[in-house]
Parts: sequence; structure tokens; C-alpha cells
Amino acid sequence: MADATNTEDVLIVGAGPVGLTAALALTRHGVRCRIVDRNACRTDKSKALVLWSRTLELLDGLGGAERFVDAGMRAHGASLYGHGKRLVHASLDDVDSPYPFALMIPQSDTERLLEEWVASLGVTVERRVELRAARPDATGVGVTLVHPDGREESLRTPWLVACDGAHSTVRHQLGLEFAGKPEPDDWVLADGYVEGALASDEISLYWHERGVLAMFPMIGGRFRMIADVGPHPERAQPETPSLEQVQALLDERGPGGLLVRDPVWLSGFRINERKLAHYRHGRVLFAGDAAHVHSPAGGQGMNTGMQDVCNLGWKLAFVRSGRARDVLLDTFDVERSEIGERVLRNAGAMTRVATLRSPIAQSLRNHLVPLIASLEFVQARFKATLTELAVDYPASPLNGEHRGAGAHAWLLGGGVLPGARAVDAALTDPKTGAPTTLFAALDGTTHTLVLLTGPEPDAACVGHLVGIANAVAYRFGALVEPLLVIPDAVPGAIVPATMRVRHDRELALHRRYAATSESLYLVRPDGYVSFRALPADAEHLLAHLDLHFVPAASTS
Repeated sequence: MADATNTEDVLIVGAGPVGLTAALALTRHGVRCRIVDRNACRTDKSKALVLWSRTLELLDGLGGAERFVDAGMRAHGASLYGHGKRLVHASLDDVDSPYPFALMIPQSDTERLLEEWVASLGVTVERRVELRAARPDATGVGVTLVHPDGREESLRTPWLVACDGAHSTVRHQLGLEFAGKPEPDDWVLADGYVEGALASDEISLYWHERGVLAMFPMIGGRFRMIADVGPHPERAQPETPSLEQVQALLDERGPGGLLVRDPVWLSGFRINERKLAHYRHGRVLFAGDAAHVHSPAGGQGMNTGMQDVCNLGWKLAFVRSGRARDVLLDTFDVERSEIGERVLRNAGAMTRVATLRSPIAQSLRNHLVPLIASLEFVQARFKATLTELAVDYPASPLNGEHRGAGAHAWLLGGGVLPGARAVDAALTDPKTGAPTTLFAALDGTTHTLVLLTGPEPDAACVGHLVGIANAVAYRFGALVEPLLVIPDAVPGAIVPATMRVRHDRELALHRRYAATSESLYLVRPDGYVSFRALPADAEHLLAHLDLHFVPAASTS
């Protein structure tokens, strides 16, 4: 039987946090989505427990992170203990983000808020609908869905985004290898109420001769406890712990005097470390646990998956609308596969260090880690990695730059490198006099062309930057939105009334971007720098955009 044509642009399989974020990102870009899930309802378990700073920034770019912040609680740091004393303390209060904390929020609430959000945009999750077959070809994907009443639906969709978890049906349908291996240790997980002297606003980690214990604060006085209990090769599956076993682990490894009661969830699990070699397979794109699974160390899994689809959303929307060439989607694979490798490597290393068995190795670890962690640059890097602010794409095909006279300001790491996350700074809106920021001016649906005049501009400098903005608008239309940043009003300068202007009176943004003279930065819809030029230059910028995007005249 021939496949019927799907009326939506994209079919999303899986309505967990990653699938729902995919629906949000695509809908925000004007892409019609259909999302199906074989489960009858959302999870009622806490599961993934933290939204990190970078994920909150991306959610804000999609229309607002405050709904999550309001529903969660802020953890302001993490402490590592060994032999009854604190070895390391890391405060998150100084991380370079509007969200300088770990937002502790159960996955059940994250899913609820995402589903309500996408429903308000007209997308309803179709539950108890299971994908039975996926048949990709050069122009789309033939799909068979099975509905709750047993009815089979055949359809054809231009694109399929697989967010259907570690046991992905789509991945199995395509016969793709999920390379990796399980780790030997069994782990226990408990969510319950804890009485006693335990920090309620930070993550607490305890190293013990018998294993590791991690305590994560939750709303309402609850805590998540995770501990490894060593290898059990005779058991095919890890056992669900009893409350007594959980209390024994807490007594053995914790600070003492803690009582766990009224457990909401008890579970045993094992860690798998697996990853797809490629996230793009023609018209099928993989994200989240369908593409990568790893140790829960650092709480990176769900966040990494949500960031996968924030990277994918704008690219798929641009290709689907004809504003970008198909090759743009290859950059999703290149960029996010590298991040998946990085997360697997970091989470695995953290787990292996925490679960060392040798007394000699444990002693060396407990002495060396506090010394290393006391170094300021090590602490800064650790916090940036934990909060995922360090996620970048240094080898991305989307990166480019033009260095001319004055680009010596970029020596020794000055400015923001192509592929790095754009950084924020305080600005002023000249129309209202109100304080604002660069992040507030970034539009998650278009590229933002940040045009910086340098500290002492004249009318000719402003005119040159306005000319660059006009040249880009003429060729690429609404694909790029200019933002002119000047220290203050420039006598004699002529700026179109429609152009957005911000004042940088303290030169904070100029310093962060090493704009010693007129320069430009192209910021992608997902908040990463794609191109920079010092001095500002239209010819090289247009050539860079031509590599992946279609001129406006070609799409009109």
C-alpha cells in the first residue's frame, strides 16, 4: 500500500523532554510538527533532575525559561567530601550566565511544562501511538503508525526526528549500530525525604572506600540519592533496593545523622555508554538517548539531548523553507556528534574517578583532587563544563572569520571565537534609556549581526556598518537581523529608523568581543558565533553566508 502524504513538515517520534523540545524549537520557527509517543502518559518519575545554565539560556531563546525557574529550586553549588571533611567546594553564583545556578526540577515537571507550552502553540502529543516501520529514501520517510485501537496508519513525512530513547525503535528499524558497552557496577537510586544536617541548596558528593554517594536536593525537602554497590555479574538485572538498604548506604558513606523516609521512588540501574556514529541518516535525524547514552555523572544526559534539538531546530526549519542548503543539516551531525563524544568521555571519567577501588588510588585521588581544584582556572573550567556553558563547536563547518588590520586584538584569545557561545554584557536601549543586554537582543529565529563601532566612532564608521547591514539585507533578507552597538550617540551619523541600536556606554560588550575598532560578529539562532570580522567587512561575510544559505531572491 502506498504511503499517504503527511500534512506536517516533520514527524517527531518520542514525547519526552527531547521530543517536546524539538516540537517547541521547530514550531517556534514556523515548522508544522506532529509528535507521537507509545506511552499512555507522561512520566510520573523524577528521573533527570537538573536543568543547567546553558539549557535555560536556550529555552529562554525559544520564548521563555521563567516557567521552569518558577517551578524548580536553585542549587548554588556543589561540595565533594572524603573521610569526613570537605575536599572541594564549587559555587555557581559567579558563572557567566543569566542563570548562575543548577535548577533542580524533576523530569516529570519538565515534561509537563514543555507539553503545556507546545500545546499552547497548537501541537498536541498523540499518545499510545507506536511507530511500527520507518522507510527512508532520498525525498522523505514512509512510516507506519499503530493507534491505540489497533488501526494502522501509513503516511509519508519529509523529515523524521527520532527522540524515542535508548531503545529507539527508529534506530532498530534502520539497523544502526549503537556502539559501546555496559559498565559492570550496579547502582541504586532513591528519592525520598531526608532528615538531618544536609545542605539543601547544593549538590553533595561523598567519596568512600566502598563507593560513591551523591545527594541532590529537590523541592519540598526531598533528596535524590545515588550510590554504586559494585559489580554483580551473577545478576542479569540490578535489584530494586529496600529502604533499609538505602539507609545503610547513607549511614556508611554520608556525613552521619541522616534519616531517609517516605521514599517516592526506589530503583536499581546499570550504566551504559553507547553512541551512534552519525546523528543524521538522510531524512532521519537522531537526538537525545536515541543517539547517545552515558553515565549520569554531572547530570548531562537530558540537557545534552535538549541541546541536540535546539541545534537541529533552526537548521531543519531553514532547509525545509528553502532558505538554506541541505548541507546545513550535515553540520548538526558534525557538531552534536562531537558534543556526544565529549559528554561520554567526561561523564565516564568522572564515574571512574569516583568509583576507584584501590586504596592507593583512592588516597592519591583524595589528596590530588583538592590541590588541582584549588586552581582558579581549573574551577572555572569545571563549572563551565558542568553548567554546559563550555559547549562549543570549534571545528564546525559553519565557522569563519576575516582578519585584517586591527585583528591583533584577537591574539591570545581576545574576543569570542567562531563556534563559541556568544557572551553577554549590559547595554542601554537609546529609545527608552532602559538597561538591557545583548542576550535580550538576540532573536532565536534568525541570525543576529552584531555590528560594533569601536570605542571612538565617527559618522563615517557608523555609515560603513549601516552599509554592511544593507548589503546583507539585500542579499539574505530576514535571515539576518542587524544590531548596531555604539558607545553613545554619534554626531552626524545617519541610522535608519528601522535598525536596532544599543548603546555600550561602559564599553563592556566591546571589551568582551575585543572590538578595538569597527568589527562584526554573526550570531546563530542558537546563540553561537558563526563568523567574525575585524575590521568589519561585507564581502567576506556574504561569502561565508553563501556557503550554507540561499539568497533571498532565490526563495521569493
